[in-house]
Amino acid sequence: MSMKHRVEVFSAGCPACTDVVSLVQGLACPSCEVDVLDMHDMEVAKRAKSLGVRSVPAVAINGQLASCCAGRGIDEASLRAAGLGQS
Repeated sequence: MSMKHRVEVFSAGCPACTDVVSLVQGLACPSCEVDVLDMHDMEVAKRAKSLGVRSVPAVAINGQLASCCAGRGIDEASLRAAGLGQS
């Protein structure tokens, strides 16, 4: 018997997000609950922020951000290191 998982896919509706939604739905077992959440909804954005989502698409499984989605996103230090903001 497979364990039931709650899967949250945080999406902005872009083509990259749509591809991830398809991937997750294809991988999900029959007992998995997959919710595709629209980041344009303020409550969804708050939930995403509380999980540490910094960019989309992102996936959380049972309330934990998947490792492939953690620690990524735009940050000022990286942009500056790449030369942005320098004359």
